Amino acid sequence: MQSGRSSRLDESRFSARVPDLAWTGVQFLKASYTCQRGRNMKLRNWFYLLLACSVVSCATMSAAQSGSENSELNLGVRAFKQAKFEEAIDHFQKAVMQEPANVHAHLYLATAYAQQYVPGADTAENKQAGERAIEQYRAVLQLAPPTSEAVNAVKGIAYLDMQMKKFDESKDNYRKAIELEPDDPESHYSIGVIDWTETYQPRMEERAKLNLKPDASLPAKSHAVCEMARAKNEDKIQEGIDNLIKAIQLRPDYDDAMAYLNLMYRERADVQCYDPAARKADLNAADGWVDKTMATKKAEAEKEQTLPSQPQP
Repeated sequence: MQSGRSSRLDESRFSARVPDLAWTGVQFLKASYTCQRGRNMKLRNWFYLLLACSVVSCATMSAAQSGSENSELNLGVRAFKQAKFEEAIDHFQKAVMQEPANVHAHLYLATAYAQQYVPGADTAENKQAGERAIEQYRAVLQLAPPTSEAVNAVKGIAYLDMQMKKFDESKDNYRKAIELEPDDPESHYSIGVIDWTETYQPRMEERAKLNLKPDASLPAKSHAVCEMARAKNEDKIQEGIDNLIKAIQLRPDYDDAMAYLNLMYRERADVQCYDPAARKADLNAADGWVDKTMATKKAEAEKEQTLPSQPQP
């Protein structure tokens, strides 16, 4: 199953600014960071929608395989569709016990556990839900499933690792997803998001210690701090840029990847410690991706306006 657009920009905060296409890069940077939580929520919603669709789309096939619409697997699917996740988990657990080699039973159980995981909630119960989901995704992979199920399982682990801030493990799993599905832009995008997350926060902490304003140059204030930030972040910045560019190559209208590519070029600009020309080039590149992001969003909005309205039922 091919997923839809992932993690769209937070429309409630972003749409009001779309008409002003003359934004500066710094303004866009501020707005992009303000929208970060919104994007993470959209990413979470997209991920769960993808997994839910995976469960529901196989319901008919599962019924045919089991020979009964009242099998534990299909009772679980029915409960899942009704958002009765505890009941769904109970049925899927029984399905796994009845058929330990059933890929869909493990995948559905993992999906139901993942649905209960709340990113950022630091409780033992929440952590347990995430770990149980990962355990079932790994069980799927041990059964040598078809590629589509393997991709869902690997992405499921990668997503949960990312939300648990196990960034290295998450990127490793997204790389495995790329090996399984080379033409999927979303895994490249996710690696780029992780790289930005890992580089932005420590750099901003160092800037805060220097009382730097958002548009002030780090190297102009302290070469020593710039060199430290560059040594720590340089490889991740380049990895992020490379993966976001690849995501856009695979999906030319991927506006979220464009927005993050803008941010990654700003990360690199701020650690161009002894090369003002390189800093300027990176900032110009970032501004170019601001323009492309805006143009893409404007084109999408115009396209949506021209679509025929759906007939009322």
